[in-house]
Amino acid sequence: MGTVVAIIAVLCGIIGILGSILPALPGPPLTWVGLLLLYFWGGTNGAGEPMSLMILLVMLGVTIIVSIIDYIVPMYLTKATGGSKYAERGALIGLILGAFIIPPYGMIIVSFLGAFLMEIFYAKKNSGAAFKAAMGSFLGFLLGTGIKIIACCVMMYYIVVYMF
Repeated sequence: MGTVVAIIAVLCGIIGILGSILPALPGPPLTWVGLLLLYFWGGTNGAGEPMSLMILLVMLGVTIIVSIIDYIVPMYLTKATGGSKYAERGALIGLILGAFIIPPYGMIIVSFLGAFLMEIFYAKKNSGAAFKAAMGSFLGFLLGTGIKIIACCVMMYYIVVYMF
């Protein structure tokens, strides 16, 4: 297998892990592309066995499920804690803006503030209810991000195993 393909696969994995945190990059799909490259260009493990189609398809399923869950969990937890659509939108806007302010801490803090402020100013909720909704949005973000990071790390493991 070509060294260039192996390098590209590893870069896809690394950028995919970063994409699990940064909102502009598609984390799990990009990491899965690294696996796909190794599958088609004959990546083998230490025993010389090629990657099986089953591994590739299972990781595709994981990628799809994790990508869907990443959108559902924050909305669900925001609604479960009494938040409105404004909290969801504020959290998303804060997440994007926070990516430019001391990432990843800015993403977390500004996302929380976005949900909190949108609940106060647009949903006209008191600070206690707004705080609760912002916490739900924040926890949803953390859970979704954590699931994506785990999925990408598992796929990165397979990239490293089948790189040689």
